[in-house]
Amino acid sequence: MRSTDLKDYLHLHFIVMIWGITAILGLLISLPSLELVFYRTLIAAFGVGLIVYFRKQTLSVTPRELLKIASVGVLISLHWILFFWSARVSTASVCLAGMATTSLWTAFLEPLVNRSKIKWYEVALGLLVISGLLVIFQFETGYWLGLSMALAAAFLAALFSVLNGRLTLKHSPYQITFYEMAAAALFALIFMPISSHFLTDGEPIQWAWKGMDWVWILILSGVCTVYAFSASVELMKRLPVFSINLTINLEPVYGIVLAVIVFGEKEKMTPQFYLGTLIILISVLIYPALNYWNRRKKVFHGIN
Repeated sequence: MRSTDLKDYLHLHFIVMIWGITAILGLLISLPSLELVFYRTLIAAFGVGLIVYFRKQTLSVTPRELLKIASVGVLISLHWILFFWSARVSTASVCLAGMATTSLWTAFLEPLVNRSKIKWYEVALGLLVISGLLVIFQFETGYWLGLSMALAAAFLAALFSVLNGRLTLKHSPYQITFYEMAAAALFALIFMPISSHFLTDGEPIQWAWKGMDWVWILILSGVCTVYAFSASVELMKRLPVFSINLTINLEPVYGIVLAVIVFGEKEKMTPQFYLGTLIILISVLIYPALNYWNRRKKVFHGIN
């Protein structure tokens, strides 16, 4: 592995560690999921805008490209709404275990979007992930709604990651992040009255922050979104999308450990839950070896 590749992968793991605390921050913040996503993305868009201004870069894109980027922003908004909602109706650990299926969805979505060949070992690892989920579902039936939401959030994460991989070929990370966050905030704002009327039985929109909300929201927006999201988009220019999403599977490891430390008994699950999560995470360790073997095989056949 080249030193530049190693540096990129270490940077990616650092970003994943940061993302591991997002579910915890979501539970620490008093705002409902929709309002939380609105503030997170609005502040993130403002933060990226300031960076672009002081660096004297441009946000200029064509209307057609703007529509493409904004569409991905809507997917991101839906992803985060489901992500935080999942943690609220279950636990941070259950939410993060469901998010570990992102690589499974990517294994099927990336070839469809990029019109490339499906790799057999990516499908095999996806099936391994499914077996881990079956173990969790079998013994943690009380959390089926939260886990289902997390699975949907993981699907959306895979989809917008694949689409972002294509957008990075034409646009800078700051252009992509700014317009996606702005579109995500706008979608959350428009969706609020719909959600209040149809999904939460008329529960009023909660605009006000309470207690330490402002600290956690700023960390969530500044560190977990502006920095981590922009850096991950930049890494997509050099690293395969599948390997990025597979590494993101380590997010539950960091997140589950931190959740137990922060919330104590509330986050402790059955041994079967951790067994299922372990099965899912084994794919993280297997993939680099299989990918290396596959590339070596192609080189060998190319020489011969």
